[in-house]
Order: sequence, then C-alpha cells, then structure tokens
Amino acid sequence: MLPRTAKRIAEHARAHSLDTVHVVLHGGEPLLAGVHLIRLAAEELRRELAGVCALDLRIHTNGVLLDRRFLDLFAEYDIKVGISLDGDKAANDLHRRYADGRSSYAKVLRAIDLLRQPEYRRLFAGLLCTIDVRNDPVAVYDALLALEPPRLDFLLPHSTWDEPPLRPDGPESTPYADWLGAVYRRWEAQGRPVPVRTFDSVLRTLHGLSSLTENLGLEPADLVVVETDGTLEQADSLKTAYDGAPATGFNVFDHDFDTAARHPGMIDRQHGLKGLCEECRTCPVVQSCGGGLYAHRYETGSGGSGFDNPSVFCRDLLTFISDVAEHERMTTDFQAEPELLSEDQLDQLASGYGDAGTVTVLAAEQLEIGRELLATVWDRAADRYDAKPVWDLLTTLDTEAPETLDATLAHPYTRAWAMRCLDGDQGADLGGMAEIAAVAALRAGADETVRVPVRQGGVLRLPGLGRLLLDGQGTATVSGTADGFTATLDGAVTRVSWERGDRRWQPVRRIAAGADWTVALEDTDPQRDSHQWPVAERLGDAELAAWETGLTGAWRFVNRALPRYAGGVAAGLSTITPLQSAPPGQDVSAAARNAFGTVGIARPAAADTLALLIVHEFQHVKLGAVLDLHDLFDPADSRLYFAPWRADPRPLEGLLQGTYAHLAVSEYWRARLRELRAEPGQGQRIQAQLNQVEMEFVRWRQHTADAVETLAESGSLTPLGERFTAGMRATVAPWLDEPVGTGAVVAARRSMEETKAQWLANQAQG
Repeated sequence: MLPRTAKRIAEHARAHSLDTVHVVLHGGEPLLAGVHLIRLAAEELRRELAGVCALDLRIHTNGVLLDRRFLDLFAEYDIKVGISLDGDKAANDLHRRYADGRSSYAKVLRAIDLLRQPEYRRLFAGLLCTIDVRNDPVAVYDALLALEPPRLDFLLPHSTWDEPPLRPDGPESTPYADWLGAVYRRWEAQGRPVPVRTFDSVLRTLHGLSSLTENLGLEPADLVVVETDGTLEQADSLKTAYDGAPATGFNVFDHDFDTAARHPGMIDRQHGLKGLCEECRTCPVVQSCGGGLYAHRYETGSGGSGFDNPSVFCRDLLTFISDVAEHERMTTDFQAEPELLSEDQLDQLASGYGDAGTVTVLAAEQLEIGRELLATVWDRAADRYDAKPVWDLLTTLDTEAPETLDATLAHPYTRAWAMRCLDGDQGADLGGMAEIAAVAALRAGADETVRVPVRQGGVLRLPGLGRLLLDGQGTATVSGTADGFTATLDGAVTRVSWERGDRRWQPVRRIAAGADWTVALEDTDPQRDSHQWPVAERLGDAELAAWETGLTGAWRFVNRALPRYAGGVAAGLSTITPLQSAPPGQDVSAAARNAFGTVGIARPAAADTLALLIVHEFQHVKLGAVLDLHDLFDPADSRLYFAPWRADPRPLEGLLQGTYAHLAVSEYWRARLRELRAEPGQGQRIQAQLNQVEMEFVRWRQHTADAVETLAESGSLTPLGERFTAGMRATVAPWLDEPVGTGAVVAARRSMEETKAQWLANQAQG
C-alpha cells in the first residue's frame, strides 16, 4: 500500500505542478507502526517525490511511545512531530489515561523534553490541545506555554447537533467562546509569545487573508485520508457524524486523487460561501468562521438536513470572532505602528539567522505586499485596457481558491513585474495580470479560458510554471485540461501535457537539493532580468545536471557547517536564477530588492562556494524584507560611509546591507576553518589551504565588526535599528577572540589597509 500511495501523491503533485506536498502520519497512534514501517513510508515518499516537489512530512502522536529511536529516524528524514496534550496533569488525565486508569502525563512530558533537546528541537512542530470547558483555560495555556512549543493549537471537541457538546450552563450559553477568549486575552497581554493557529487564523481571515486550518475560513478542503488498507476517505472528523460518513468508495490501487476530489462529499467542501446554509451566508463573521468544521454541522433531524446547518458551535464562534474583531479594531485605532515581527523574531534576524518560522512570517508579509501591488496595478490599468475580465477572474479565485492565488503571487518576479508597471517601465507589459490569472486558474483546476499575451519571440509566459514557445505573437487563449493545458493562437491549438515532454514547452525545473529543500531553477521568466548581472539562457541537460550536483553538495555543506542558516533558507529561498558564467577567478551573485524568494547566481565550480553565495545573497533577501516592515535608520541621511570591503563609499542602507550579508560570509570562513583544522594530517596542501582560509576569516570578521561600529556611531539609527545593530555585534564579537595564526593576521591586515588606502584615494579625487 505504501509504494502505491507514494506514487499516487507524486502523480498528483506532478499533474498540478505543486511546489510542496504536505503528508501527515496519524492514527489512532501512528508510533504503533514501529520504526521500520515509518522509515519505509518516508523512503517511499522521498523517492517518488524527488525532483517533483518538496515534501513536508509530519507525524502526529500522543507522545507516549516517543523515544530516541523514533526521533533519530525523524531527524534522518526531517519528519516534524506534533504532540497531543490537553494542558496540565489534571486536564490531561480527564481523557488521556491508560486502560487501567494510570496517567499518561509523565510519559508525554518525557517525550516533549526529548523533543526540546538541541539535536531534535527543529523537529518539534507544536502542541495540539482539545478544549474541555471543565478545565481552567489559563492554567491549560500556561502549562502548554511552559513547554516552549514552537506553536500551539486549540481544537473544539468533535460534536454534532445529534450529540451536542458539553454546556454546563445550559444550551444558550457560550462556554467555548469564553474559554478561548480567556486564553486569547492572556496570549495578547503576553505579546503573542507563540503562534496559535486558531487565533492566527481568525486574525488572518479578519484581514482578508486565508485561514491556516480547515476548522475556520472559506478555503476549499484540500486533504484526503489514505487508510492503512489503501482506502481513500474524507477528513477523519466526519467519523463523528455517522458510521461511514468519510467513505468515498475509492482506493489508491484503482483511483487517483483527482477522482477522490470529484466525490460529492469532497465537492460539497469546495464551494466556499456558496456551500454554506442560508443562515451562515448572511452571518457577519462568515469570512472568518466559514461555517466551522464541516463535521460539526451534521444533524440527522426529521427533515434529514445532514450537513446543511450552521456549526453546533455557532454561538461560540460568533461570540469569539466578534470579540477578537472588536479587540483588533480598538488596537488598530490606538496603536500607531503595529509590530509586524515579534521581538524574538527581530532578535533572531538581527543575529544574522532567522529560523523557518521567522522567515515564513517575512514571506507572508511579502505576499501581502505583492497583493497590494497587484491591486495598485489594476487601479491604474482599469482605464488603459480591457482588464476587467481578468480582474474578475482573479477576485473569484481569491475567494474560491485563495491558496492557489497565493502560490502564484509568491513567484519572486511578480513584484518585479508590478514595480516595473508602476514605474512606467515600457518593458513591463500590463498583460502580466492575465499571465498571473492564467497560472492561478491552471493551479486551481478552474474551468476558465484566459486571454494571455504572446511576447516577443513567441513566448507565452506562465510565471512560476514555465514558458511555451509559439509561432508568432498576439494574444493566445489558455485553457486547462485534465493533464495540462491548451494555448490557441490564430486558430492553431497547442496542447501541453504536464506528464509528457514537448520541445516547445519549457517548464520551470525544480531540484530537490535535500529532503528539506527543493528549489526552482528559473530560466524561463523574462522578468528574471532584475539582477545587475546578465541572466543565463535556458539550461541544457549537462548544465542542469551540474546545477543539481552543485546544489546537492552546497545544501549538504549548509546543513553540516552552517546549520543556523538552513531553516531560513529552506523556508524562504524558493528560486535560484542562473546568471551567465562569471569571468575566470570571479564569483558572481546578486539579490534583487523587488524579488523576494530568489537570488541570482553564476554557478561556481565548487559546491562549498555555491553554499557561500546562497547564504550571502539570502542575507540581502531577508534584510530587504525586514526593511519593508520596519524602519531601522533615518532615510534622510544622505552621507556616504566607508565599507571596509569596498573602495567606493556607500550610503547608509548599502553599508547596513553589506554588514548583514558579511555576517554569513564571516561564518562561512569560520566553518571552513573549523573543518580544515579537523582534517587528519596537516600536509603541505592542507596547510596552504589553512593559511588562506584563516586569512579570509580574519579579514571578514574584522570587516564586519568595523562596519557594525560605523553603523552604531552613525547617529542615524532608529531605536529598532540600534537593537538590530547590537544583535549583529553580539554575533561577531566572540569571533574576534578566536585564535588564528600570526601570518593570517598580517595578511588580512595588509589586505584591509590596501582597501582603505584605495578608498582614501578615491575620496581625495572625488
């Protein structure tokens, strides 16, 4: 069953050009399957998805059986672990006891303590708590928070109108709203110390964004359950409605996932607002509530209304969401500048790093900027050409398939295109809006035809997917098919299959550099010329293979030698744009301010050099995203500053960008030095390398430290900028005390003096 399931998942990902597939192993208790079977599942999934898309593999467990054997396996395959825990011991023991009455609490805590160990901490996905209104909400929250989870979630207990939830104060009371409200107020008072999926989903939907959970919001259901016998079912929660409610009649041996998606029960959960009962459709909080969890709407009833009802928690959801909305309104009214990144996240980034969660926040904010820019382009374009059908399609997709629109707008060069439109760049065709709509429609499987411009050279651009080469220019009509799409230009129909190769269809190719990072090589998008270096043309097979080898080796180096950068890179660097080959002896790379999620690189010969270019340029990407959210310096400062690594003077932002990037450069040379020193034997070749690497480490750590002090003494940093600079200082300062050879110090000092002398000479001339 496992091999067949993995093949079906890969088949679906390939057919729909998915960037990532999310797979959760759950039960029952999945750890009962044992280490061997879970390893087999991970191996099958990784093998089938290699080169297709990224795999986000997770397991959800009660934690009782979790030990180092499992965690070593999870670390090997990057399997994230979620734990079910209902609070403190008293809360846990209401429902989670052994058959003989013994408490399971101590074993769960031991499992969580293991997950919090440094070698396993990155695997900890969070804690999941099912609400019982008999438990003190603040005590439950405090107990969970004390375990330092990376995120929390609170679930309403599974109930239906036939079997309503516990309401100690009567059927008209709202104990679940009261319970959640008490936790929310404490969470807010503490400055939101940890992401809480339920709260974050309500806040996002109140601001017009997508929900993070199927329990809330209007997003279509996008999950299918594969039982251990290969049966395909709907969400497990439906089992609480009636026996057989999740059944589809399909299985992985005879049916693909698209067939399962066409099951009437699945389709009912794809209609968003239209799929809700009349009472829900007129509710003031329906955009956030979404009718609640589908299973919670069930009622047998004499009229057989089935799921065509509000949630059995309707009063609670209305009360809680309304209270949060009012709190948000009051907060917005009285908070002049809301904090977009938490203090912990800012401190992480200031140190030079930033874990996956923090970079994901940056990516989400960049997506919102992209949405705003798209709307601004529409505002300016509406009276310049007939764009209304395209805009109408985009707004429809935003309601019915927001995640697919998000995935399309997350393409790094969407913002670059929008900025060129708004800047009046003649090279930016407003037809880019149609290209975006076509891609979003194809991703969503929408039955739509979109008129898309064919650019110079017969290029039909589908941003993030690839390009189709057609004969001639003009406007093509693009329509989705079961296995790809068609493009019709001047009556000639070109059919493209996602599965079968076609010399005229050039897809964006993705490389699985490791189990936790799949990156696109973007060599098709005309907007990719956003870097200051010329881009490479379409990569041939040999060059593509060289990139794959290089990226695989580079990612091994990053995980081994620069692990604190790995999570952020994997979460935020979705694309690499190949640049034209660098001159001999020179490395060429760049980051574009208006293209979050990508860097441009001319592939170097050595994998470790490629690793350096990746972490170096991604520093610029991260800092650019921070500067979009927070002011770190006074933009009125027009002075030019000495940057120790350059002979030309730099503006303050340029100095800040360079300093931040060179934290990673310094740490790269520090890591190289550590590895060289650990090599057995110190022959002449190793010694020569050691001398060179020592010199580079000394030079870059001093450059960075000096630049930090220049920033600190500029007098132009905001309080937040001062804190950010202090974070950089705290990272580089201990490196200055690390012992190195005298020859390296002398060579580094000579290099720095030459750069300073050249800078002074340039100043005298200018």
